[in-house]
Amino acid sequence: MKEKDACWECGVKMINKKVDYSLYGIRIGKFPAFVCQKCGETYFSEETSKKMTEITKKEGLWGLGAKTKIGQAGSTLDIRLNKRIIDFMQLKRGGEVNIYPESKNKLIIEV
Repeated sequence: MKEKDACWECGVKMINKKVDYSLYGIRIGKFPAFVCQKCGETYFSEETSKKMTEITKKEGLWGLGAKTKIGQAGSTLDIRLNKRIIDFMQLKRGGEVNIYPESKNKLIIEV
């Protein structure tokens, strides 16, 4: 990987270094990347991105994000989770979670 001239975000010179990469809190490894010395923006090459994708697929982490519908049960609303998320997070019926809004657009669920 050759040194990149400037960051696409702020224009400052980028350097080549190895960067830790995690997905859903699972460490995938260290990978070569261009990193901006000012804003910290990180860019991976297409080849590195493909390798990272292969690893996340092997680990069963690829495609965990999903859309779901809001349902209704009596006077309350419910949100259904797909089986892949249930298995990944090891959720069980009757288990407790904490749920709270982070903003008007983001809901946090902590197991």
